[in-house]
Amino acid sequence: MAHIYNDPSQFVSDAIKGFLAAYGTSLQAVPGASGVMRRGWPRAGLVSVVVGGGSGHYPAFCGLVGHGIAHGAVIGDVFTSPSTEQVYRVGCAVDGGAGVLLTFGNYAGDVMNFGAAQGRMRSEGIDCRTVLVTDDIASGPVTNRAQRRGIAGDLAVFKVAGTAADRGDSIDEVERLALAANAATSSFGVAFGGCTFPGRTEPLFTVAAGKMELGLGIHGEPGTQTVDWVPARELAALLVTPLLAERPAGARRACVLLNGLGATKYEELFVLYGTVHRLLVDAGVELVMPEIGELVTSLDMAGCSLTVMWLDAELEELWCAPADTPAFRRRAGLLPVDEAAVSVAKGAGPAVGTGQQAVTRRVPAAPPAAAGPAGGTGGGRVRAVLHAMLDVLVENEAELGRLDAVAGDGDHGVGMVRGMRGAVAAADAAPEPAAGAVLRLAADAFADRAGGSSGALWGALLGGIADALTEQAAGRGALDAVATATAIDRGAGELQRLGGCNVGDKTMFDALRPFADELAAQITGGAPLAQAWAAAAAVASSSAAASAALVARLGRARPLGERSVGTPDPGAVSMALCLAAAGEALAVRSGSSIGVKALPSPAGSET
Repeated sequence: MAHIYNDPSQFVSDAIKGFLAAYGTSLQAVPGASGVMRRGWPRAGLVSVVVGGGSGHYPAFCGLVGHGIAHGAVIGDVFTSPSTEQVYRVGCAVDGGAGVLLTFGNYAGDVMNFGAAQGRMRSEGIDCRTVLVTDDIASGPVTNRAQRRGIAGDLAVFKVAGTAADRGDSIDEVERLALAANAATSSFGVAFGGCTFPGRTEPLFTVAAGKMELGLGIHGEPGTQTVDWVPARELAALLVTPLLAERPAGARRACVLLNGLGATKYEELFVLYGTVHRLLVDAGVELVMPEIGELVTSLDMAGCSLTVMWLDAELEELWCAPADTPAFRRRAGLLPVDEAAVSVAKGAGPAVGTGQQAVTRRVPAAPPAAAGPAGGTGGGRVRAVLHAMLDVLVENEAELGRLDAVAGDGDHGVGMVRGMRGAVAAADAAPEPAAGAVLRLAADAFADRAGGSSGALWGALLGGIADALTEQAAGRGALDAVATATAIDRGAGELQRLGGCNVGDKTMFDALRPFADELAAQITGGAPLAQAWAAAAAVASSSAAASAALVARLGRARPLGERSVGTPDPGAVSMALCLAAAGEALAVRSGSSIGVKALPSPAGSET
């Protein structure tokens, strides 16, 4: 657990300040964003590589900014994807005109937020590409690598991409090489104990004495299989065997990374590596510049992971090249450490001399307040609804985190509260009286403050509702029942489009879609809004409880889907709570009450 912190809610921002105080001679903050970048960057004609994701994984991600690896890193809250706005601002800041590659682990929140940022950058003429790292063999079969999570293989992919960019390769080449590195990389890990969020006293999961978890995630997720503890020589075989099973035909040379997850000491890793090395050599593998240490951590998790990247001539050249970042330094190799002396790749990129000039960074201005339609009302009711949602989330924050820790990273309650506080602040500060305009500001603020998949999905939901209200006459006047139901349906559609989810996938959509359908049916039948909302909120609550019987098919819980059976989906639960609280706020004038303020219980249990 973390013993050093001030306010846990400021843990990440405080850590970034300290990091830049230590390494500010070569790195700097990205103005207006949660990110860092190289000093003197961008440089005209050179591709820039941006890495990123949630905090809690140091040296990933900010510790890998520097010559030979990344040009910028965007930093989310602990185990939480940075928001679209943050990714966009960092990407624009490092763009030198030759293109920007975004590379990150394959997690739902990162995919949504980095993908949306890529779309914004492309719309502004920046040639932006994305490469997902998918190295974790425990989270998907070799026949469907797109399902796999990114874990310690991040470093191998980032190193290849960053070195290619530094030597002057084109954006097409940098993307091709990063994809090749990812396709050649596989990882497998083991956990001996869970990690603990700053300010908390209990870990996200525990491992029984004499046991260990195979197939762990790096966000505090437990493994996919619990097995008996074994000594290092047997553990090495457990890690090496599945990686060798995916060895490409004819592959002989490989880089090997033995990664500590935060609480496993270097001496332990060396004990394990002794047998790992022998097993690989006995299998005919020629090891090239192996790395043993903390490369991608998970706060204070006890455990390790083994990564193999199978090398051809071009990947080996890039892996062995020098690097100089706060957390990864390599002096011997093929390229000069001085990043001003950039060599030219064969047939790719412009010749760049030591006199090359840095270009002005494209740092976007702070987004302006949305201009709502003139006149209209309803903004006050939107504010009341958002305040009610915030109250119920704060009340249930700890329990939402507990539910999320069963098959996720345990931060759902924290993230929802953080996002809703941002939404409430934006709505309270909005000068516009129109419901649609106020809700649009709240939606954007929620997405930016919450980050992660919840931030992106709730931003899409609230934004879809806001846009529908603005387009209707009701958006300029009262929130009538028909307009409200229509707007909710549109918001649900936007969330489904972004998340790719369906009822039964064990997500927040399992509560939202039944709610929207019941609300529309009640209003079509002539029920007033408060009564219709109460009936629909009850359906959402029961649907959230029923999600306990489902196996997760999407998101971070998917690799541990069977473990989630018996526990309702935290996203569905928070959705049901928020919908019930919103109904209470809407019912105030009518004097009716929904009365759902507690967490829904799994179907069949006592309430």
